[in-house]
Amino acid sequence: MKHRINIMGLLVPNDYKWYYEYFGEDCTCPEDIKKVLDVFKPGDEIEVYINSPGGAVDVGSEIYTMLRKQQDSVRIYITGKACSAASVIAMAAYCEMSPTSLMMVHCASSVIAGNHNKMEEMAVTLKTVDKAISMAYVQKTGMTENEALEMMEHETWMTAEQAKERGLVDGIMFDNKEEFPIVAGPLFTLPDEEKLKKVKMMLEKAEEHVDNGSAAFLIQTKFNHLKLEGEER
Repeated sequence: MKHRINIMGLLVPNDYKWYYEYFGEDCTCPEDIKKVLDVFKPGDEIEVYINSPGGAVDVGSEIYTMLRKQQDSVRIYITGKACSAASVIAMAAYCEMSPTSLMMVHCASSVIAGNHNKMEEMAVTLKTVDKAISMAYVQKTGMTENEALEMMEHETWMTAEQAKERGLVDGIMFDNKEEFPIVAGPLFTLPDEEKLKKVKMMLEKAEEHVDNGSAAFLIQTKFNHLKLEGEER
């Protein structure tokens, strides 16, 4: 069975969802994902579609964790944008981006009032949050923590191609470039001119005997053809 999860709009805590729904605004909370996972069974597939500007860091982390636990059954598609905490969710499993979509990663932010002690305390907290967030990018791509933090520091916006180059996504939707499969057995090759001439002569002789109903000659012709193939291998 295939399940669909839409991660649209802001990422909000469960008890805030009613507020955004009341005003008709798109939003996603952890409970939305949990409802789908609660009916998930071994062998099922989950398709996740993301178009979100991000939102609460802990919400993004919770959704990322739920999907990561089922990553072998999950395929993620970024259809519009995956920014901030939404980009963290995109790291949970195999992910493709629409060629027209965007991804953005940046450092965590907050609003605070108070004296310098409060400001310094928040600065330390935000740096800790950044390190935690960077682990999603590190584990997905294999980049170092410093590389991930550097990318976040510059509020990096990426096209699908740029995100793929960094290893943040696995592919680009609608990209039909495929490699030919490797098969066990001899490689297929076209017959050379000499072989064509030999087989053509066999067929011409066979046609001469068809009218006479010589089934034995036709069988012998096929045998000779097989023998010819065997000699050239």
